[in-house]
Amino acid sequence: MVYISTRGGSSAGAAEAVLRGIAADGGLFVDPSLGQERFDWQRCLTQDALGIQTMLLKHLLPDIGGMDKLVRRAYDGKFETADLTPLVRVGDDYVLELFRGPTAAFKDVALSMLPQLVTAARAQRGEEGECVVLTATSGDTGKAALEGFHDVAGTRIFVFFPHGGVSAIQRAQMVTQEGKNVTVCAVRGNFDDCQTGVKQAFAALAGDGELCRRGVSLSSANSINIGRLAPQLGYYFIAYAGLLREGRITLGDPVDFVVPTGNFGDILAGWMAKRLGLPVGRLVCASNANRVLTDFFATGVYDRRRDFYRTDSPSMDILVSSNLERLLFYVSGGDCALVRACMEQLSREGFYRFPEELMAKLREEFSAFCCTDAEGAETIGALWRGEGYLCDPHTAVAVRAAQAYRRGRTGSAPIVILSTASPYKFPAAVLGAIGGSAEGDEYAQMDALASLTGVPVPHSLAALREKAVLHRDVIGIGDMIPYIKTKLSEGKT
Repeated sequence: MVYISTRGGSSAGAAEAVLRGIAADGGLFVDPSLGQERFDWQRCLTQDALGIQTMLLKHLLPDIGGMDKLVRRAYDGKFETADLTPLVRVGDDYVLELFRGPTAAFKDVALSMLPQLVTAARAQRGEEGECVVLTATSGDTGKAALEGFHDVAGTRIFVFFPHGGVSAIQRAQMVTQEGKNVTVCAVRGNFDDCQTGVKQAFAALAGDGELCRRGVSLSSANSINIGRLAPQLGYYFIAYAGLLREGRITLGDPVDFVVPTGNFGDILAGWMAKRLGLPVGRLVCASNANRVLTDFFATGVYDRRRDFYRTDSPSMDILVSSNLERLLFYVSGGDCALVRACMEQLSREGFYRFPEELMAKLREEFSAFCCTDAEGAETIGALWRGEGYLCDPHTAVAVRAAQAYRRGRTGSAPIVILSTASPYKFPAAVLGAIGGSAEGDEYAQMDALASLTGVPVPHSLAALREKAVLHRDVIGIGDMIPYIKTKLSEGKT
């Protein structure tokens, strides 16, 4: 299989695409034949969760051998349930709990797998130099990547997060991370600044003479990396298989999915699953007050020239949704020139207008809604009082979107809401939403939330209070590249 850049400037096999993370021309790697090669999606649904992941990854990343063993190493004993992402009935809808992994966030499914893929791809290609994984995070990717890559032989990982732009628990998860190959650093800016800095670092460091002599290669743990995106397709197959077992649907019935969306990776995975044959109905894009995607689907104009809001759902505080670029490639029939022109205009002028005839195609499959922090808090409270279900602010955004979508739709397909994170990663916001008092530090707030609701605190979060802060660096937006070079020249993190 040959992956190509969305911007038309390079190509790579699956193993190389995983290792590079981003194409040399700044584009994202895509399989131009996605959906054209037969995938036995019906047999996939008969497998357990690990079997589903194995079948999908063998199909999407066929160059990487030993996938059965890699999947077992990634997931065995690391998740609370054997099905990885349990499906829970909540009122009229279903919630797919993606936070039952080691860091209590949806990123765990993909970032438990990515280190296995990187290690296998390096061995397969005979790469012996150090692989440096550069990662920007809006909250959850950082800890999940650190959990996956810490002390993995032959790798070093840098995680950059927006200073003051993540929850106290998310920050604690990252700055207490142990590992000889780990660097964690706050950036005075927002997630888009961190993500832009990482992309610029790829361009600036790829041809660095000293790093080349040392055999250093660069990769990414963000969903711009196809090795991070591919495992996320499993969410949709696992959910559909669960509905089949429950008797809620029969094979071939459509299922609608509502997805809290920031960088557009999760929802794109649903669209890719549909291309492989899974009967995905409508995909509902749920955004917070940073409603750039809601406006894009409504108007066809992607415009990041707007106020940026720090919200109670920080993993969605994003104005440049990188994975949307992949969707533009596919819906345009692989028009790399169009995609490149849009991305260049976005970088240069802060906006682009996508052709209306192509927007019409997108609107056939996608809906988009948004809500404010106040509306999200209202939803958390109503869900707890009415259904006895406790959710985090990101999931509340999706629940609100599902309610709005239900009011206007004509069909009756089941609705599955993808749940982002444990409510204990945002205890102050959740406590306030259900009528509790958010006093004290984050650990006192977790205790108060547990006392008020009886919902247990995930062990990985409860253990944070005993850990020492190991990472204290804070830098400016323009300092990321020299910071990385300095750390690498020191030969240690």
